[in-house]
Amino acid sequence: MDDSELLRYSRHILLDAIGVEGQQRLLDAHAVVLGAGGLGSPVALYLAASGVGRITLIDDDTVDATNLQRQIAHSEQRIGQPKVESARVAMQQINPGPRVRTLARRADAALLDLLLDDASVALDCSDNYATRHALNAACVRHAVPLVSGAALGFDGQVGVFDSRPDTRGPCYACLFEPDAAVEEVRCAVMGVAAPLVGVVGSLQALEALKLLAGAGQSLAGRLLLIDGLHMDIRSIAVPRNPLCPVCGQAGAG
Repeated sequence: MDDSELLRYSRHILLDAIGVEGQQRLLDAHAVVLGAGGLGSPVALYLAASGVGRITLIDDDTVDATNLQRQIAHSEQRIGQPKVESARVAMQQINPGPRVRTLARRADAALLDLLLDDASVALDCSDNYATRHALNAACVRHAVPLVSGAALGFDGQVGVFDSRPDTRGPCYACLFEPDAAVEEVRCAVMGVAAPLVGVVGSLQALEALKLLAGAGQSLAGRLLLIDGLHMDIRSIAVPRNPLCPVCGQAGAG
């Protein structure tokens, strides 16, 4: 790090759990963020502000007026632009240091395999079940920890799924079956409290930074549940499923 970086990241460096070495690990890291909406906005902004060296942002949507109630990376002036490009502008206004790669397309297995080949962490900020499972499967194949978030109405959840050999935690499919019949319920139909996505996305960014810097204990093996309406936050244990079709013996076979 040069003098300007030491100054910019001084509040991280002062933390015993991060320090100079942890901040350097952030600068050397590559984070893949799937989704640039309500959750992806705070995730992308905080990863950029924190100095994650490379950030790949994937989303095939464009900025709409209805997004602005909660998607803080975007602005009225950028309505109609691809969300990834709008978010890139906001990220670089905060910190021009990170190399931001944007992909305005829907993620599929082939693209995820390509992107995760050299990724340090992946963050799921998407809004559909199939995409979440595609990202999880790619993370398992490439031994990349996954930080997952979801928010709807006043309810949110955050989980870390780290099935790397040295961690052996559950993957997303250990908790949510890939072939389960799920009715997609989205914010456009049910609504969502604006600050809730900020809380969930910020917690995702925090978990990602901890993983990258080697700080503290991650949420791996637990799922954090947030009831924003009654302000109740708790976690539940998530065991690894030895018969999981993705990370268990069935998947390995």
